[in-house]
Amino acid sequence: MVSVDLPGVACPCSVSSHTRLERGSIPPLHPRRAAKPSVLALGLDSTRTVIEPMFGDRLGHPMSHSIHMSSPDLDDSDIDAVVRVMRSGRLALGQRAVEFERIVADYVGVEHAVAVSSGTAALHLAAIALGIGPGDEVLVPSFTFAASLNAILYQGARPVFVDIDPDTYNLSPADLEKKITDRTKAIMAVDVFGHPVDWAQIESIARSHDLRVIDDSCEALGAEYRGTKVGRFGDAATFAFYPNKQLTTGEGGMLVTDDPRIASLARSLRNQGRGEMGAWLDHDRLGYNYRMDEMSAALGASQMARLELFLTKRENVACLYTERLEAVGRVRAPIVRPQVRMSWFVYVVTLESDLDRNAIMLEVESHGIPVRGYFSPMHLQPYVRQLLDVDTECLPVTEDIARRTIALPFHNNLTLDEIDRVVNTLREVLH
Repeated sequence: MVSVDLPGVACPCSVSSHTRLERGSIPPLHPRRAAKPSVLALGLDSTRTVIEPMFGDRLGHPMSHSIHMSSPDLDDSDIDAVVRVMRSGRLALGQRAVEFERIVADYVGVEHAVAVSSGTAALHLAAIALGIGPGDEVLVPSFTFAASLNAILYQGARPVFVDIDPDTYNLSPADLEKKITDRTKAIMAVDVFGHPVDWAQIESIARSHDLRVIDDSCEALGAEYRGTKVGRFGDAATFAFYPNKQLTTGEGGMLVTDDPRIASLARSLRNQGRGEMGAWLDHDRLGYNYRMDEMSAALGASQMARLELFLTKRENVACLYTERLEAVGRVRAPIVRPQVRMSWFVYVVTLESDLDRNAIMLEVESHGIPVRGYFSPMHLQPYVRQLLDVDTECLPVTEDIARRTIALPFHNNLTLDEIDRVVNTLREVLH
């Protein structure tokens, strides 16, 4: 690990030695620059019209200020990669998806990668490939995004909710083991916010009870547990590439595995059930249209060339937030365990228990700062309450944390002035 000295900033955080940057070379820390004319011509610098409709306020309305909740990190090389595909005329089922798969597989250190249309699609294919179906139970945290749960429900299986660790907000191995029954088929472990779960304990429990494991690492590309990248744990793992993720393909996802059977089945299922060697209109099984198009794959491959830079930029932003929040009081910065490399997806703070989170969020937003409540527990969602008979008192840590967590604006190019404005506003509201 190496310390990164930032111009005029004393930052106590450390940055992975995967990417070593010289003094003054950290892009997030300079004032926002105007884009090049070629970018402007494509509308990619029209931040208010392009970015804000996707990442507006909690009601979906565009924000009228200059701080964005999230923003993709795009440059001319990304645009050129997509334009080359468009000029080629081959927009689907081409070599760009194959290239992107190879790049991701090599980066993670697995044998197989299968590009799909979303992280949700990747989770669904993993559930199918592991034989999850009606009558099976799958252990999963409630403190997660809906896709983790939906992939289980698509298969007619029953999710069994596991409480979370009060520090990392990942599933609790102790509670996990308590909830195993003779119907338990698999564990859906989620690397929440980019922090890896305790994989040593999870895999030990899985081996002891002969359970399959899916790593929902859709928020954690680049994260590591004891020096091993997420994506190499469990039977299969998944990544997602929505515009607020560490890298983006617009929409898109990836299933990764060392198991050739899982990879082969996933490739068939994503392509309407066609066999890899069969004729175009021959279908071996019921499948789905989960393919990734060539433009998305080209963008992903281009972005992968800068992934380590992206991760470092995000860690720098997180470091600056953490340093400044120490003096605020009544709010806790994220906790990162020493044996992991965090891949920062979002920056989520936790309020003291006597504070009214929703009132604070409204007040912060009234100052022009977008914030989000992360996460709303899945076991309390209306559709889940309709589908499942859930014990609403079995997840005390989940419900306590979910009432107190707030995601602050977070992306690669957040500036020092913007970070200070967010923190100062939060301090004013809290005190």
